[in-house]
Amino acid sequence: MKPTPIKRILIVLAVLLVLVLAMATLAQAGPITVVDDKGRTVTLAGAPQRIVSLLPSLTETVCALGACDRLVGVDRYSNWPASVKVLQGVGGGLDPNIEAIALLRPDVVLMATSSRAQVRLESLGLKVVALEPKTHADVQRVLGKVGQVLGVQDALQVWRVIDAGVQAAAQSVPAAAHGTRVYFEVSSGPFAAGQASFIGETLTRLGAGNIIPASLGPFPKINPEFVVRADPDLIMVGERSADGMAARPGWAQMRAIREGRLCRFDAAQSDVLIRPGPRMAEAARLMAACLSDKTQQKTVRP
Repeated sequence: MKPTPIKRILIVLAVLLVLVLAMATLAQAGPITVVDDKGRTVTLAGAPQRIVSLLPSLTETVCALGACDRLVGVDRYSNWPASVKVLQGVGGGLDPNIEAIALLRPDVVLMATSSRAQVRLESLGLKVVALEPKTHADVQRVLGKVGQVLGVQDALQVWRVIDAGVQAAAQSVPAAAHGTRVYFEVSSGPFAAGQASFIGETLTRLGAGNIIPASLGPFPKINPEFVVRADPDLIMVGERSADGMAARPGWAQMRAIREGRLCRFDAAQSDVLIRPGPRMAEAARLMAACLSDKTQQKTVRP
């Protein structure tokens, strides 16, 4: 089967990214100073050679910048690329195993701003950089910050490749799908992706609408009745949340469920979709394919 035009574009972009990183990766000599997302100034003796990452999107960012071989430990949810699966696990990102991290003797620990482990790690003399992307602009900024930490020149080239991939996905969406009102469920609760989230921003770039307004925040826990009243044209949901969705009070009567306009993503696809990092172009392609398929379904419906 020949690859689709958008897949060909993404393959070319991926090849270009590898070539750019091969030329741009450079271990920086001398001290490195970076200001993290908590406004803290962190100074490292040099480009770290032993890194622990406690957030999947940061793990993927380190690897996208050509430094996967410097990772010595990751949180239990970091599972891409495949090479990180064999690394020492150090528990959850919010409340990791401090002793396990200390035993790895990392030069730096990358973690989310929401993690509770920072103070304890620093009390052991470890360097900690807290970064947590939530929007497209955040992803671009965090790429630059991680590039600083790693001593990588022109780390933002990775962002330019991501951005080009998202744009290619947007161009693949048929005009008939523009304006489709989408409900994107991130996890049961239910927690939704609002307009202010990186997922919401991607939907906007694809020409779709979002029934969850920015005023509710990036990933609000919502009243299921809100979705029933909004009656979206299309639902995007991970397989973990899809089971039993139709059994929620009133949901079986929503047009999207009644007419089968629901995209159910498997676990691997869900990981791609909910991580703000290097695979955002792939996430855009998944959403674009959903919009295109379900719009055609809607168009041909009797």
